[in-house]
Amino acid sequence: MKVTLKPLAREEVAAFWQLAFRDPQAAWTQWNGPYFHDHVPTYAEFVTGPGHEDYANQPWRQVIWVDGQMVGMVFAYYDDAPLNRWLDVGIIIYDQHRWQRGIGRTTLSQWIDWLWTQTPLPHIGLTTWSGNQRMCHLAESLGLREEARVRQVRYWQGRYWDSVKYGVLREEWHKR
Repeated sequence: MKVTLKPLAREEVAAFWQLAFRDPQAAWTQWNGPYFHDHVPTYAEFVTGPGHEDYANQPWRQVIWVDGQMVGMVFAYYDDAPLNRWLDVGIIIYDQHRWQRGIGRTTLSQWIDWLWTQTPLPHIGLTTWSGNQRMCHLAESLGLREEARVRQVRYWQGRYWDSVKYGVLREEWHKR
């Protein structure tokens, strides 16, 4: 399995929409902060409208390619913008048939490696929720530590869940 990360090219926008947003009820939407009820853009909004501008040619959002096939996206953002001292990362594998195959582990490891080359920051974090046990396991398997748990602040499907923050220091990452 060859995993490659690269920014979304303008000519790939339509294919990316097909992968990510064609089905507004796709399984990934139940795990990627579903309590936010984020809007899934229509084809017109994303491809012919301004929707793709936050995705195309953005180095802090990169498409995950596995053996030459587009499968997901990684991203990084500052939790404390405009101070830009608290960096968090995320990952989405859009096709549920690709889950549990090691893609997330390989990808997130590559992504964090690359981010260390782009920033002098001592810490990189990842935030998820207690209902997303696969993401919690992924973070822990890569050596990220649970650094905070804000109890019962995410409401989803009639139940409260915890917000869980993981993180790793530069020197910890390089020693692993």
